[in-house]
Amino acid sequence: MSSGSILSLRHYTHDLIAHSHEHSQLVFGLRGQLDFELDGRGARIERQGLIVVPGGAHHTCGSATGSHCLVFDVPGDAWLERSLGEQAAASQRLLEHCGSLMLNNHQQQLVDWLAAGPVNNPLIAQQGAVLLLASLSNTPAPVTVQQQLPFASFDAYIEQNAAYPLQVADLARLAGLSSARLHARFIAEASMTPMDYIRQRRLLKARTLLAETDLAIGEIASRVGYSSQSAFSAAMLKTFGRAPRALRRESGDN
Repeated sequence: MSSGSILSLRHYTHDLIAHSHEHSQLVFGLRGQLDFELDGRGARIERQGLIVVPGGAHHTCGSATGSHCLVFDVPGDAWLERSLGEQAAASQRLLEHCGSLMLNNHQQQLVDWLAAGPVNNPLIAQQGAVLLLASLSNTPAPVTVQQQLPFASFDAYIEQNAAYPLQVADLARLAGLSSARLHARFIAEASMTPMDYIRQRRLLKARTLLAETDLAIGEIASRVGYSSQSAFSAAMLKTFGRAPRALRRESGDN
């Protein structure tokens, strides 16, 4: 890693980044919110926040509204020992734990100063990186908070797009996760797969339309993503134990 690349300014968007790298990384929030998934655990950083990404940790990140960050790619143990001397061991301990931290005002002032321009100077970037690590050497281990999946956002999205093809990747983008991580989180938190959840929400919408409107059954089927009325009827029968016409009659009787 070249000396000029140790610190860099980056802009994150809704386009998800999912990868891992051998070196440790510190991501400092400047503006906006950045959502992270670190080895299956969720975290979010804003201004005055810091995410610690240990070497080898798989992570996914993205920002629904855009996020600007200062990123510190830590060269490695030899660089730490050479640059920090006796404080290298404390920095190594910090970099072993993935999660989030809050900076104090002085640390944030240093981040802001580096982000404002000197980060482009290789010498200042090197020395600024050393100062950042030294200032964090006595900080408690990072804390990673597991955020619940955003089911309200999922429900609103499925409601608005029920007539169209929906994929796991659509929900993954809303959650800021990879499709694989979303699948694992759904199993853990909802005891079903994302596609089962999409199917369930569509059929609940169909049941509401049967009860509250006079729309033809074929039209309702189309509005919840079924091109075949027979497939729609079979799905309703399997889920609710009643065919669409029977469900409509029951709602009328009630």
